[in-house]
Amino acid sequence: MAIYTQQALLDLGFLRVGKNVRISTQASFYGVGSISLGDNVRIDDFCVISAGKGGIFIGSHVHIAVFSSLIGAGKISIDDFCNISSRVSIYSSSDDYSGEYLTNPTVNEQFTNVDHGPVTLKKHVIVGAGCVILPNVVLDDGVALGALSLVNRDLQSWGIYAGQPAKYIKPRSKNLLNLEPAFLTHYNSEQQ
Repeated sequence: MAIYTQQALLDLGFLRVGKNVRISTQASFYGVGSISLGDNVRIDDFCVISAGKGGIFIGSHVHIAVFSSLIGAGKISIDDFCNISSRVSIYSSSDDYSGEYLTNPTVNEQFTNVDHGPVTLKKHVIVGAGCVILPNVVLDDGVALGALSLVNRDLQSWGIYAGQPAKYIKPRSKNLLNLEPAFLTHYNSEQQ
């Protein structure tokens, strides 16, 4: 994977670029002035990151795998230690599918009824391959989302969810919280 240099990322005009950011030159970005990247972010080939008015805020130690997309006018926030698997679609805007309105961005907004709303993935969220996340949802701390799931409502912390729409399956272990301080100590010592 060919990656942008730190200087090339700064030249693109991101709102913020942290340290050790590894982004494929095959990824596409729109609205870069509204995109903030924390430390140790990795974004793989063929991802589309398109920020609207709300912006996109990506924390530290976040991986966004191949063919994933973050799109919409609402704010998208991905907190520290999140993992977005391949072909995940996160939408902070969604057309009205009822047939009562016209759809798609080529139509003036007076003829559409687009739902814009924030999407928040809190700390330690992992999203399985092929998931779709719709506007106005929060995936609370530690949520694990099984592959090919659809999220159309908030998901409570430290649960494993799967399905269309996503349903609670069982609790998720919190052992990773014991590993986080040791990892950060190790990581910080390597950076000195």
